[in-house]
Amino acid sequence: MSIPAVNLMTALRSGHSTSPRLTWYGPGSERVELSGRVFDNWVAKTGNLLQDELDAEPGMAVRLDLPAHWKSFVWALAAWQLGMEVVLDGTSAELLVTDKPDDGAGAGFDAVVAVPLAALAMRWPGELPSGVVDYAAEVRSHGDVFMAHDEPGAENPAVRGTAGYAHSALLEGFAAAQEPGVRLLVRAGDGLESCLSAALGAWKEDGSVVLVHEDVEVTAHLLDNERVSRP
Repeated sequence: MSIPAVNLMTALRSGHSTSPRLTWYGPGSERVELSGRVFDNWVAKTGNLLQDELDAEPGMAVRLDLPAHWKSFVWALAAWQLGMEVVLDGTSAELLVTDKPDDGAGAGFDAVVAVPLAALAMRWPGELPSGVVDYAAEVRSHGDVFMAHDEPGAENPAVRGTAGYAHSALLEGFAAAQEPGVRLLVRAGDGLESCLSAALGAWKEDGSVVLVHEDVEVTAHLLDNERVSRP
């Protein structure tokens, strides 16, 4: 039986696959637009990195020590598609994904992945502690299509944050209710958990997301240019 995240990614890469599904506005005039097909490609590659390089499997937990960002959205969907639990409250997990790796980052984790947030980063800028995986350098070598080695369980945990949700409740409980076809403005300053909830609700309703860094001014021009349904 497919879990909701698998069905969601199938819908995003199949219906209106070339239309924008996730648009990111970051500092320094950074703008990244991902169509459903491109977003699915990133999620697939990241899922394959998790499964093939980090030995991740359904039921394992991954802590996302990342801000709300298009790359953290990719990581969350990749983990959910694999059947993992995404940890958003800083508690224990087997794997750590972070934009702040340091010499003590690996304590208590089976593996640590460093994620540079710059859009065009081809590798981590500088030296990484021994054993830390460089996401930017590794992800592009992985396959564009994801197939789970093991069947994910619908009742396994999917989210650990303010509350906990199983995979079966990811789109019916964790996702925030949105209008059909919405082009939703999501403010990164609201935090990763809130932003993921909002985005999942938009995608569930065949909509799209404009994710804006807290240092970027949300102007009338931006809203009009992106055809945001409502601020």
